[in-house]
Amino acid sequence: MAEVIQLTQRRPDRVASPTLETHATTLYFDLASPFTYLVAERVERRVGGALWRPAALPTPQARGEHLVADACGRAQALRMPLVWPERFPARVPTAMRVATYANEQGCCPAFAIAAGRLAFCGGFDLEDPDIIAEAAAASGLDVDEALAAARDPRRDHQIGMAGRSVEHAGGSILPALEHERRLYCGEPHITAWLSQLHGAVARPSVS
Repeated sequence: MAEVIQLTQRRPDRVASPTLETHATTLYFDLASPFTYLVAERVERRVGGALWRPAALPTPQARGEHLVADACGRAQALRMPLVWPERFPARVPTAMRVATYANEQGCCPAFAIAAGRLAFCGGFDLEDPDIIAEAAAASGLDVDEALAAARDPRRDHQIGMAGRSVEHAGGSILPALEHERRLYCGEPHITAWLSQLHGAVARPSVS
């Protein structure tokens, strides 16, 4: 079985960033997207208490010819490794179902990060039950329960509802981050918001 890629071994040490503790932030994500992989760890580190929701947009996102080049460029700028799964581009519905189970167990960020590393650091197929089991184990989930969730199509409704929430808020790209009723769609916009957040949290308050 595959071994989860440890990104901490592939990037330089960094000073810990200030964290915003909030329950007013929701990250909508699709595990099939390399941009979810690129943004997930930074959101997890910087936004404590955020709600993570696996989502599928009612209208599938276009997978243009520039997608790979754009993702590679962003990965290079962020100094993150990027490897393409053989089946890319392809939906990963069973992995997304496990993400809904992880959400119920309070492990959604950990599962999304583990799945992203396996897919886009290791090039593994997230529709492979062994790979799903690896991501589940790495995030502290019960593997048998996770695999049962992967086979449960009733969970697709939750994923679709989350996607419709993004669309109703005016979004058309995943990942999307909603903070205090404002929506930031796509990794570059989420990254820009995180940069603003860094300055706001790091700035000392004046009494």
